Amino acid sequence: MAKYNAWQNNQLLPILNAMTFDDLTKERGAFFGSIFGTLNHLLWGDTLWLNRFDPSVLAAEAAMPHSLTLYPTLAEWSAQRFRTDGRITLWAERLKAIDLIGDLTMHNRAQDREMTKPMASCVIGFFNHQTHHRGQVHAMLTAAGQDAPVSDLIYMPPLQ
Repeated sequence: MAKYNAWQNNQLLPILNAMTFDDLTKERGAFFGSIFGTLNHLLWGDTLWLNRFDPSVLAAEAAMPHSLTLYPTLAEWSAQRFRTDGRITLWAERLKAIDLIGDLTMHNRAQDREMTKPMASCVIGFFNHQTHHRGQVHAMLTAAGQDAPVSDLIYMPPLQ
């Protein structure tokens, strides 16, 4: 799933780079408003989850309402997305089955409370969050007249 995430984000870059910033930030009626707002939120969420799984990885300090504008330019977002995807891949490559046993206690920023959940469910939730919001981006790109990238897992290039 880490490699799928990186593949999906890499496919988005040429499309995003071809769009104007006004088109990327245009309100489109999605939960996080715009394509760029949704992508920023997704990247913010990825850093939070990574920090929960590996506290040595720094999480974005912004609260959720500010997650939509965390990286104000496409260049800044792209650079951070690349770094974060690399961190996700490295983390996933080190993950062992034993690491999925037990619970994870974390601070939920959206609800401002501490919560404990099964670690395996948290990892699944992490990757599901990416897929969920990337689906929203796909729909917004399609509605904006862009050729959204293929997202079917069976079309992902072979794993190395």
